[in-house]
Amino acid sequence: MKKWLVALLTISLTIMLTACGTSEEKSEGDKENKKIVVGASNVPHAEILEEAKPLLEKKGYELKIETFNDYIVPNQALDSKELDANYFQHIPYLEAQMADNGYKFEIAGGIHIEPIGVYSKEYKSLEDLPKGAKIIMSSSVADHGRILTMLEKEGLIKLKAGVDKVKATIDDIEENPKNLKFDTEFEAALLPQIFNNGEGDAVLINSNYAIDAGLNPLKDAIAIEEKDSPYVNVLAVRKGDKDKEAIKALVEVLHSKEIQDFILDKYKGAVVPVNE
Repeated sequence: MKKWLVALLTISLTIMLTACGTSEEKSEGDKENKKIVVGASNVPHAEILEEAKPLLEKKGYELKIETFNDYIVPNQALDSKELDANYFQHIPYLEAQMADNGYKFEIAGGIHIEPIGVYSKEYKSLEDLPKGAKIIMSSSVADHGRILTMLEKEGLIKLKAGVDKVKATIDDIEENPKNLKFDTEFEAALLPQIFNNGEGDAVLINSNYAIDAGLNPLKDAIAIEEKDSPYVNVLAVRKGDKDKEAIKALVEVLHSKEIQDFILDKYKGAVVPVNE
């Protein structure tokens, strides 16, 4: 009888411990599913995400932000599952990265546009640029078509007829009346320092790096990209993840009136919210 009772107690205890363990594992799993890790550039992406934190918390999700100072590592980290999403790049750059590296990503939502600005220590307008002026721009080929299209609209150059302007390169320039010299050897993050050093006659800087360096694109740039730019900065995720509840909740918050008002108020047009 005693042996039978001991055996029964042992079985009962085992069942209880197993159930407890399963419950704890489920609890930890639920907690993990409620946490979203997003990689972002310092400005404006991380600042926007910081503003989104309390709104996302109301939906039951914890947002952790990992900041990066370049355009390469955030996609590597997303691919290796160190991140749930990243928020730093525009669509043409994302597409180029996927083509070059075989990444299986998709867009969860478009969040904002950052117009590229032209900065100069010496000249007050693009018209003032002399013949043979040195134009410094990012080494990111995904930005070249964007920049060249902008310069074409300003009348400084003309691209070859029929060229895909998103993919245009320096070699696609057909007319260059001022014989502008283009230097594309610099990482995008270094461009504000290049400008501050007085290098080149004009430097084209992405707004996130300009703002991070204390520049105001609307006041300090001698020309700025139009606000209808197709280069929307997006929240990127691994393929198949955009329909996850956590990701959908994050996109909903980033598209909310509260966040769009924050972007308009803080960046005064240097960063323009979108909702797509």
